[in-house]
Amino acid sequence: MKLRLPGRRSASDTTPDAAAVTPHGSTAIGTTGKGRPTPRRNQAQGRRTGPVPPPPTTRKEAYKRMREQQAAGRGSSRAAAARGDDSALPARDRGPVRRLVRDVVDARRNAGSFFLAVAALVLVGYFIPVPAVQSYTVFVWFAFFLVIIGDSFLLGRKIKAKVQERFPDTDQKMRSLIWYGVSRATMIRRWRFPKPQVPLGAEV
Repeated sequence: MKLRLPGRRSASDTTPDAAAVTPHGSTAIGTTGKGRPTPRRNQAQGRRTGPVPPPPTTRKEAYKRMREQQAAGRGSSRAAAARGDDSALPARDRGPVRRLVRDVVDARRNAGSFFLAVAALVLVGYFIPVPAVQSYTVFVWFAFFLVIIGDSFLLGRKIKAKVQERFPDTDQKMRSLIWYGVSRATMIRRWRFPKPQVPLGAEV
């Protein structure tokens, strides 16, 4: 029987824990109590996002901060939608079939793109108190409508051919796709949304 003197530790107390000994016989250094290695300095700094802002002190400040966060979220969502990201697009613009229709429209010059310009000229002509100018204005307006109808007919045929070629098993109605393309064609190119992803004259 071995007596233990006060103030002395036994050999079992001074022996390192088996869990803390590495295979080479040295104690593990740089591990935390949860068994994970201590993060390096650059890793810890990379996770830092700056000081945490203090909580709002008034209701007005809380509303202001909430509006700023909502505006930032809407801005990022709109940017993603403008790029054509399906996850951020409304239901009517989603899917590869709708993207194909947009590309067909954006790759050609459409008569409908000049609708606003011609409508502005016709409106100005109506206010000119000259019968000859007003009659010419009516003729231009009627002729332009005929051009839009003919161009929309050609565009619809091209959309139908491309969709049947690329997506013959689509369940979307062809009439809806054609109307989607024609309505997009009546907008000025820079105002279209989602933004055009193909240049003019591109082969779709």
